[in-house]
Amino acid sequence: MTDQHPEIAVELERLRGAVEVGFARVDGSLALLVQRSDQSEQRLADHEQRLDAVERGETERQKRHEARLDALERARWPLPSVAALAALAGLLLSLWQTTH
Repeated sequence: MTDQHPEIAVELERLRGAVEVGFARVDGSLALLVQRSDQSEQRLADHEQRLDAVERGETERQKRHEARLDALERARWPLPSVAALAALAGLLLSLWQTTH
């Protein structure tokens, strides 16, 4: 058959080359997509870990804020006591003045 129609054999060989080039291009594109998918999965896993740490309150920033809040709360408790003592002192002073 190829002896009778050599132009058909040449055309088939050209088509085979075009198909091989197309497959190579598709394989390259698929490899790129797989690589991007793997990178996206890794980034998603990293984001999930960071979100879990934020939700549990385990980030350094959250720890600093918690320590700061604790210090502020400890420093605030004497204020009502001091105000009550000042009011009591004022009451005693006014009672003392009214009796003398």
